Amino acid sequence: MSKASTNNAVETHDLVKRFGDFTAVDHVSLEVSKGEIFGFLGPNGAGKSTTIRILCGLLSPTSGHGSVSGFDVATQPEEIRRSIGYMSQRFSLYDDLTVEENIDFFSGIYGVPKGLRAERKAYVLEMANLTERRTALTQTLSGGWKQRLALGCAILHDPPVLFLDEPTSGVDPIARTAFWALIHELSKTGHTIFVSTHYMDEAEYCHRLALMYRGKVIALGQPAELKRGLEGVTLMQLDSADPLETMHALEGMPGVSEVAVFGGGLHVTLSEPSVERAIRERLGARLRRLERIEPSMEDVFVALIEAEERKAA
Repeated sequence: MSKASTNNAVETHDLVKRFGDFTAVDHVSLEVSKGEIFGFLGPNGAGKSTTIRILCGLLSPTSGHGSVSGFDVATQPEEIRRSIGYMSQRFSLYDDLTVEENIDFFSGIYGVPKGLRAERKAYVLEMANLTERRTALTQTLSGGWKQRLALGCAILHDPPVLFLDEPTSGVDPIARTAFWALIHELSKTGHTIFVSTHYMDEAEYCHRLALMYRGKVIALGQPAELKRGLEGVTLMQLDSADPLETMHALEGMPGVSEVAVFGGGLHVTLSEPSVERAIRERLGARLRRLERIEPSMEDVFVALIEAEERKAA
């Protein structure tokens, strides 16, 4: 089968992956445009990593179709593996090698032509801001710097599509922010970035995203678009002296559809805005703050999961 011509970097149609009786990927259909930062969000075990492994040519689908850069995931896995970059949360680096030696090693693994290796190494060191650390042993680097090096190694062969599977897991918030800045720079140069994460705040960095739950895509669109889907509800930030006791006090209250822990406080979803006064009266002196807020992606995701759970029940 020859390479297909397509305007999309990644496509799946009714993609299914079963392991015995367990369905890990359940009829997933996606289209990702070239140059797009596409977020794949969901809790651990949702099926994100399994989908990515299929798209990387590492797993065969049970049924359905998928393509990456026009190559078929079922029949052309070798072609796919040569045309992509892949980075997982485990950072496939060698701790006993220096930064520079890791780059040299992966240049060979990815088949970077010998005449281009010095140029690509210089690019990666500069892109990842690792030039001054080039002779440092990789095991001495912090998680954030290892993350940058792993990203640099994944793009040595200048792949058009980059798959990042939970790349910010276990990395501190400052390093996560810096890492996303690098992803946006790569997107500007035409690379397609397919990134999975369970950090809901990272959705804001994506052009478009899919929310995955129990093997299914339960929502798909731009972050702002998905938030607008919650416009029919009123969301409140509630701070109180005892959040757990407050949750119990509000559960089952007419007009209160959802109470969820958020940071040090609670997010309360109201189906009837007029119930706000009743909440103030019920909580009394325990209440420190109750005000309307714009929904976050976490609120969107919680609401969608609740809807899925109600459907299943």
